[in-house]
Amino acid sequence: MATLTNPTGAPHATVLGVGAYRPRRIVPNAEVVDAIDSSDEWIQQRSGIKTRRWAEPDETVQMMSVEASRIALERAGLDAQQIDCVVVATVSHLLQTPAVAAAIAHELGTEQAAAFDISAACSGFCHGIAMASDFVRAGSARHVLVIGVERLTDILDLTDRGTAFIFADGAGAAVVGPSDTPGIGPVVWGSDGEQFDLIRQREDWRDVVGNPETPGSGVMPHLTMQGNPVFRWASFSMAKIGQQALDRAGVSLDELDVFVPHQANMRIIDAMARAMKLPERVRIARDVADQGNSSAASVPLALERMIAEGEARSGDTALLIAFGAGLSYAAQVVVVP
Repeated sequence: MATLTNPTGAPHATVLGVGAYRPRRIVPNAEVVDAIDSSDEWIQQRSGIKTRRWAEPDETVQMMSVEASRIALERAGLDAQQIDCVVVATVSHLLQTPAVAAAIAHELGTEQAAAFDISAACSGFCHGIAMASDFVRAGSARHVLVIGVERLTDILDLTDRGTAFIFADGAGAAVVGPSDTPGIGPVVWGSDGEQFDLIRQREDWRDVVGNPETPGSGVMPHLTMQGNPVFRWASFSMAKIGQQALDRAGVSLDELDVFVPHQANMRIIDAMARAMKLPERVRIARDVADQGNSSAASVPLALERMIAEGEARSGDTALLIAFGAGLSYAAQVVVVP
C-alpha cells in the first residue's frame, strides 16, 4: 500500500490586509419611506440606519469585489500572482454557476488560483476567514483572498416594510497568509436550521421562471425576514457565541480592543455588547448607520472603516462575529493587520 504525503503549512495564519468598496450612491431614509409608509424617525429608532449604499448598474458583484481586492492586496504588500485561492461569500451573485470567484481571480491576474463561492448569507465572510486560516496552516494554500460581497438591491422588494430600509450593497476583502504567531483564532460556528425560514428568499427559482410547463410570475425572488424573532435570537444567542470565540482563542474581555459584529441593526449591536458585558474602552463597529446591512460584506466593510478611521490599530485584538439566514453564524478573534 502506498504511503501518502501531506503538505506542511505555516505554523499560524493571520490577516495581512483589508480592502473595501462602497457604491457611489448614498441613499437617505427619505428616499425609501414613502414606498413602505414609514418615516426617517421610525427607521432610525428601529435600526439606527440613516443612509445606505446602493449600487449603480456598473457596480456589479464582480466589479466591487475586484476593487476591494486590489486595495487589500496592496495593503498586504502582495501581487495577485501570489494568491493561491479566492473564496467569495455572497448570496446575490445571480448565476447559480459558475462561481463569480473564478471570474474575479482571472480579472485580478492570479495564476489560475483555486476559486469558489460560499453561501452562508451574512456570516459568509467569517466562514471564509476560518477556511482560509485552515488552508494556510494545512498547506493547501499560502495566500488566500477572502471576499464578502453583496448587491442585495437586485433581490430587494422596495415595498417590503420589513426589509426595504435595511439592506445595502458593497464589497470587502481580506488577504490571509502565513505568520510566525497566531493571528486568527479558532472559529466558533454553526447553524440553527430549525429557524431556517426566519430569513429567506421568498420565491423558489422554479416558481418565477415562467416557462410553458411550469408557469411562474416572472418576478425576481426577493428577500424576506421576520424581524422580531431574528432580533431576539441574534441579540442574546450570539453574545454566547462571541464569548465562546474569546474563550477558544484564550482572550479575556480585558484583552479585547475591538468588536466587529455583523452590521445587521444598531439595536442588535448594542444588545450584544450589553449581554457580553464589554468594557467601555472596547471600540465597537457601527458602520450600519451609514452603510446599511450589506450581509456578507458587512464585517469586512466595518473592519476596514475602523482601520481607516484609526479606531482599529495594527496589532489590536478584534472579535469578529456574523450571523444571518440559515440561521448560520461564525465568530473568531483576529489580530488587526
